[in-house]
Amino acid sequence: MEETSEFVVVSNRLPVSRNEEEDLWETSPGGLVSALVPILRERDGVWIGWTGAPDFAPPPFVHDDMRLYPVPLDQDEMDRYYFGFCNNTLWPLYHNAIRTPQYHRRWWYPYRLINERFAHEAAQVLDHSGLAWVHDYQLQLVPQFLRERRPDATIGFFLHIPFPPVQLFAYLPWRESVLVGLLGADVLAFQTEQSVNNFRDAALRYSAAQRAGDDLEYAGRRVKLQSAPISIDAEVFARTARRVSGQADQLRKQVAPVRRILLGVDRLDYTKGIDHRLRAVQTFHARHREDAANTVLLQVAVPSREDLVQYAEQRERVERLVGQINGQYGRPGYTPVVYMYRHLEFEELVAAYVTADVMLVTPLCDGMNLVAKEYVASRTSDDGVLVLSEFAGAAPELKEAMLINPLNLDELADTLRRAVHIAPEEAATRMRALRETVRRNDVYRWSRACIGALEN
Repeated sequence: MEETSEFVVVSNRLPVSRNEEEDLWETSPGGLVSALVPILRERDGVWIGWTGAPDFAPPPFVHDDMRLYPVPLDQDEMDRYYFGFCNNTLWPLYHNAIRTPQYHRRWWYPYRLINERFAHEAAQVLDHSGLAWVHDYQLQLVPQFLRERRPDATIGFFLHIPFPPVQLFAYLPWRESVLVGLLGADVLAFQTEQSVNNFRDAALRYSAAQRAGDDLEYAGRRVKLQSAPISIDAEVFARTARRVSGQADQLRKQVAPVRRILLGVDRLDYTKGIDHRLRAVQTFHARHREDAANTVLLQVAVPSREDLVQYAEQRERVERLVGQINGQYGRPGYTPVVYMYRHLEFEELVAAYVTADVMLVTPLCDGMNLVAKEYVASRTSDDGVLVLSEFAGAAPELKEAMLINPLNLDELADTLRRAVHIAPEEAATRMRALRETVRRNDVYRWSRACIGALEN
């Protein structure tokens, strides 16, 4: 399968995973895959990415009408490129250095090498004057490497995580190389206007780019900067929510039949602020004991990057806090925090959204956070309350949520009290507005806006 294509998606991971037990490929869940699959099919496009396993890159194949081109990584490359530079340098730096980034040349060189490899694969299959859409922080050098190989191509790049303020980005020893890599694109899209502004500031200070209105000019080309907040397939969540009402009722009976249910659903990542949320819940019990005793927090922590030390430490911190709260405020028949360390299947997740009276989305820094939008889309009865961190990329869109600073534990504890006492009329007014925003700005509108910017 060596045919070329006029539309190529390039991302760190392929949109499939391998089911070893059944010896077959499975399409990965999520809005991005749902949004891009119709475009791939319509344009007979190609998706280039890594399988997620070291030393496993089968020949190009077709799955679910998608043409897939695996890129190989060996174990050493995975350790240094992925776990090293991507997850210990870029991830913490781009999330406002919540954890101290590590800067090692032995990680930077493989990062550059792997980005060249992805660009080479894309150049091999992209038609002359074709369109390549590159995704996320793992592949920031691909646009320039691809442009060197295919100067006739139209190249887009979308960053799914925040782009940091210039004062933080300045610490990256390879800042100019990263900027030049990104400036190889024709359109650079970010989750928020703040990230657009941060990138523009960095490019003007640390590269040869010049300002061109709201955009940039670099190497004789105009580089368009776009704010394009990603979203979800809202209708799928609404339809599923109606279908799982019985499952939601059963979950309520199991967790808290006579109490208000607070819900947190997060990857167990230090950027998500689960430990700060638990300390706020602890404060809620200490300051508003009677109100707090009428609630149960259902905290779902999805395993993430378990081989990294920071993530193991975060899990230990979270589980210690859960034990402290339950030990201090629990009693026979009442467990203040119900903790689940596992992945939820889709219908199970939506049932949890339907069950929750209050949704807590309180990251310390987040590119977007689709959990907030998923909860809103699932509230088909226009009830429920969304408590949302002002540091989530979703905050500028979801203004009717109860916005908080997750580091202000007293404010968050008091907001929990407000949320459980909110008048039904106010809750309905807020939720109707939130649902309309999510319904109107769904993932399909996002993909059209991004592709439209590349084609115009």
